[in-house]
Amino acid sequence: MTTSKRVQDRSRKKRVHALEVATEKSKVASKVLFLLEVLKKEPEQVISIRSLERNRRQINLPKPHKLSDFLRKSPKLFELYKDHRGTLWCGMTQQAQELLKEEEMIIRDNAEKAAEHVTRFLMMSVDKRLPLDKIAHFRRDLGLPFDFRNVWVHQYPHLFKVVKSAQIKYEDEIEYLELVSWNPTWAVTELEKTTVGIMNYPPPPGLLSLPFPMKFPPDYKKLVSRYAGKIDHFQKRSYLSPYADARGLEAGSLEFDKRAVAVMHELLSFTVEKRLVTDHLTHFRRELVMPQKLMRLLLKHFGIFYVSERGKRFSVFLNEAYEGSELIQKCPLVLWREKVLSLIGYRGKRKKIPTFVDLSDTEDKDLFASESEEECVSLKLDDLETMGGLEFDDASDADDSEMEVSEIRGQY
Repeated sequence: MTTSKRVQDRSRKKRVHALEVATEKSKVASKVLFLLEVLKKEPEQVISIRSLERNRRQINLPKPHKLSDFLRKSPKLFELYKDHRGTLWCGMTQQAQELLKEEEMIIRDNAEKAAEHVTRFLMMSVDKRLPLDKIAHFRRDLGLPFDFRNVWVHQYPHLFKVVKSAQIKYEDEIEYLELVSWNPTWAVTELEKTTVGIMNYPPPPGLLSLPFPMKFPPDYKKLVSRYAGKIDHFQKRSYLSPYADARGLEAGSLEFDKRAVAVMHELLSFTVEKRLVTDHLTHFRRELVMPQKLMRLLLKHFGIFYVSERGKRFSVFLNEAYEGSELIQKCPLVLWREKVLSLIGYRGKRKKIPTFVDLSDTEDKDLFASESEEECVSLKLDDLETMGGLEFDDASDADDSEMEVSEIRGQY
C-alpha cells in the first residue's frame, strides 16, 4: 500500500502568491454577486434577513458570524433597515441597481461570443450534448445571463437545443443541451489560432503537435531544470484535438493525458477570468473523456496550469493569461466585476440600523455612520474568506500565507 497525501501537501511548494491574491479577489466578488442576484429575484428587490438566512449555505457564512454584519461591510451596495416590528430587511442601493443594469448590457453585447463558446463546449463532448444542470455551474464563468436556463438557451436554435431524456426507466427526465449543427471553423483550438492563425477552411480536427505556452515563477528554476527533459518530451508529443473523437484513446496512456491537457486549456480559454473551480470540472469527466485523477494531472503540469488550493474549493488558472495577479487581457465583464469589488468594504463608524419610518429623513450617507467606536474593515484573510467564493473556507486553510485586504485592494 502507498501513503496518500492531501493536495495541499503535494502542492505546497508550488504556490504562487500573486495568483493566490487573484483567487481572493474572485472569492470576494462571487459572494457579493450571489447576494445581489438573490435580491434581484425579489419582486421589490428587498428581502428580510431571516429569509436571506436560507442562503447561508451558499454564502457559507459560519455561525456565530451574523449575515447583517456581513452585509453592513458594503454600504455602497447593500442597505439595511428595520420595519415597525423590528424585523431587519436588506435592499440594494441605487448604485448597486445601476451596476446590475450595466452587467445586463455587457452580457447582452457579448451574447454571440458566449453562444459560440457554449457551442464549442458541446462540440468537444463525446455525445455532442451536455446536461443543462452541469452547464449552469459555468454560467458566470462563461458570461451567461441570469435567465440562462429558461430563456437564453432557446435564443440560438441554429446552434443548440434543449432535449429531455431519462437514463433509466421510471427515472425523472434530465434536460440536455444538444448540438444542432457542427461548425468546422469553430473546431479550431485557441492555441491553433494563436500559433497558426485563423483559417477560413480548416482541416477536420485530428492530431496536433503544438507546444503549450508555459510560465514558471523565478523560484521554479531549479525544479524546471531538473525536469527539463520530461517537459521537452511532453511538448513534442503529438496529441488529439479536443474536437476530435476520443473514444478510442486508452485511459492512462500518454496520448490520453496530453489530450486532457488540451481540453482543459481550451475550456479555460473560453472563461471570463481564465480560471474555473475544479470540482465543477470533475462533473465532465465522462462527457469530455477526462482522467479520473484530474487534480493530479493539473498539478503535474504546473507550467501550464496553476491550482490554488485555499479552503474547500480549489481553482485552476491558465498561467499564460496572467501577469502577476492580473489578467493580461480583460474583457468588459472582468472590468465590471473589478468595479463591484472596489465598492466592497469600508472604514467608518457604526450606527444602529434605522427603522423604516426613520428613512424618510435620513440620508443614505448617514445610514452606517457611527456613534460608537470605529470599526476597521481591513480584515485578514480569515475574515476576508467569509466574503470569498460560494463555499466558506476552514480557518485551518488560512494558516500559511495570510494576506491583508489592503494587499488585494492594492492590486487595483
